[in-house]
Amino acid sequence: MSRHLLNVIATILPLSLTSGLLAADAFEEPPISYSSSTPDNCISALQSKIDSGKVVLKYDDQFGYLPDVLGSLGVPIESQMFVFSKTSLQLRRISPKTPRAIYFNDNVYIGFCQDGDVLEVSASDPQLGTVFYSMRQEQQERPQFRRHTDACMVCHSSSRTDGVPGHLVRSVFVDTEGTPILSSGSRVVDHTTPFEHRWGGWYVTGTHGSQQHLGNLTIDGRDVPKSLDNSAGQNVSALADRFDTTEYLSPHSDIVALMVLEHQTLMHNRLTKANFATRQALAHEKMLNEMLENPADKRLDSTTRRIQNAGNDLVDALLFVGEARLREPIAGTSNFSRVFSERGPHDKAGRSLRELDLQTRLFRYPCSYLIDSDAFHGLHAEMKSYVWQRLWEILSGADQSERFAHLSKADRQAIIEILQATIRDLPEAWTASSEAATRVNTASN
Repeated sequence: MSRHLLNVIATILPLSLTSGLLAADAFEEPPISYSSSTPDNCISALQSKIDSGKVVLKYDDQFGYLPDVLGSLGVPIESQMFVFSKTSLQLRRISPKTPRAIYFNDNVYIGFCQDGDVLEVSASDPQLGTVFYSMRQEQQERPQFRRHTDACMVCHSSSRTDGVPGHLVRSVFVDTEGTPILSSGSRVVDHTTPFEHRWGGWYVTGTHGSQQHLGNLTIDGRDVPKSLDNSAGQNVSALADRFDTTEYLSPHSDIVALMVLEHQTLMHNRLTKANFATRQALAHEKMLNEMLENPADKRLDSTTRRIQNAGNDLVDALLFVGEARLREPIAGTSNFSRVFSERGPHDKAGRSLRELDLQTRLFRYPCSYLIDSDAFHGLHAEMKSYVWQRLWEILSGADQSERFAHLSKADRQAIIEILQATIRDLPEAWTASSEAATRVNTASN
């Protein structure tokens, strides 16, 4: 065995033995270099406009910069939700009487506290995943979004966020002060979470029939009763009897907005994981090929596996694999459902991936609208190629595995047609006519 190969093995073995320890910090090293890389997202773009004077944010005596920040970023007020668990940067400002308000669109999340020191911001960055910012809630000539790379990582970079800088929606029991009762557990929530485990520590407005959830609930003391009665927290249409809603831009904490948020945060994390895994795998492959004196373009099996594993996780999220089914219809209290659905894009038949179902599942066509987002379009080309290949196999009917049995023949065909009509730069396999796709799907079903 050559000395060169021995050196290669000596290098690889420590990496494999310590992979668990290194995983949390792997994105701080090339090719990601999370903290030292310059962000390129909706917040960095807005900051550039503020610095140049193209955008002037107005300061409101009650809400600070919140209204103008939402307006500048295209974040609808209807997306507002309230969380009263002390689980964020400004926990001393948060309680059941003074909940934190959260607003979001496809690319950014904004947190607001009454009398808060800052607006809390997390943005989806196509190359860096979630990037965290704050903006001081005091009047300035040119307010600044300050990036954070340390404290936020404690909660927002762990197994709960797929090991990448990500978003985190939690359901926890809280006491009457809003302090989490962590001894009773904590659950990360996404579209696969059973309805009955959602929204601990959150206010929820909307109707959902006999389905039970943990929203609108506080616990007296620090012990959660084994027999829990949250009947007063179900099917709540207004919150004015719980706290002063006039201190916020809207009185709603819409159940549909909450459900969309939970899907979207999972998708953003999976998109980040897919992009990071591809770039890291290719960089590792390049290093090994150089050390082993392989051809530069030699594809290693380990590279293929890493790309496919992350890609499969992303495809699962895109197609709502494992989505918790609804037993009864859901209806929100604000105009969020209308505002969200109207955004489109729509095909000639008026269909859109944003069209809500809310009878048995969240969306009428179970393929995530974030397939047409900056984060998806910013995926590495090899990951996008693999994801589009898998989607075609599944939606065309070539893949009939049980994992995707929740997609009916009609679902698959409709999703194909919507994607063909609304997504730019589809791969060649997707450019076939709708009639050809119908024949494939029909023959396979």
